[in-house]
Amino acid sequence: MAGEAVGMDGGRMRAGDRIRAAARELFYRRGIRAVGVEEIVERAGVTKPSLYRGFASKEALAVACLEDFSAAFRARLETALAAHPGDPKAGIIAFLADIAGRTARPGYRGCGLSNAVIEHPEPDHPARLAALESKLALRARLEEVSRDLGAREPAILADGLLLLIEGAFASGQIFGPGGPARSLTRTAEALIAAHLAA
Repeated sequence: MAGEAVGMDGGRMRAGDRIRAAARELFYRRGIRAVGVEEIVERAGVTKPSLYRGFASKEALAVACLEDFSAAFRARLETALAAHPGDPKAGIIAFLADIAGRTARPGYRGCGLSNAVIEHPEPDHPARLAALESKLALRARLEEVSRDLGAREPAILADGLLLLIEGAFASGQIFGPGGPARSLTRTAEALIAAHLAA
């Protein structure tokens, strides 16, 4: 079928999906600024007009990719919490264990959302705004979880957990396997315990 390719699962991938998948990979590995439209369409096996039919600009494509990163990240958090009904501590620790494991994988480049904020310091850049929106939603969700945990100061615990998460993203890139991210869950457990202590 024209404009489609067979995906790894045997299903058909539309041109727009191939473009998005190629851009996500390239943006994550090298950064948004470093990747040009020509490279994206070449990787996706499509033409430049195909890209611009689906996305008004490279910035619009970057925002779509950041929305994909955000959705996947939120899904991992909610899956971990749902796997431990009635036990938000176990859920958040499982989520953090997943992050710690990811930081030890070959080719780990941190969080695509955090990287986008750093790469685009301009306060009104669409990529920065999309990434920031996701980070603010994460902060709010962590505060909800902290409240479920019974923390005396849920906002402060949420900030602490967010600092640990962002620190794991950065240290995973700096140190790789065996770096400080390996202590993420133990550090989080101690932080939670301190916030729950009488």
